[in-house]
Amino acid sequence: MTNEWPKWVRDDGSVVSCTEKVKVMTENFDELKQIAQDALEDGLLMEVSEEQMRKALHELVDTLVNPYNKI
Repeated sequence: MTNEWPKWVRDDGSVVSCTEKVKVMTENFDELKQIAQDALEDGLLMEVSEEQMRKALHELVDTLVNPYNKI
């Protein structure tokens, strides 16, 4: 199954068009999706609520820190 990831854009709205950058983003998101899928399935097999698993995964994303944040 092929994923249709978003067209990546910069903060100014311009499109990131470098083939290598787009390739890295695609690979990263493919890996993240598989890891998240595995975690969801493991949780379900261990009888954790699907709703709780999905909420926890969303909360995980919300805790990510931008180390390049322009202050």
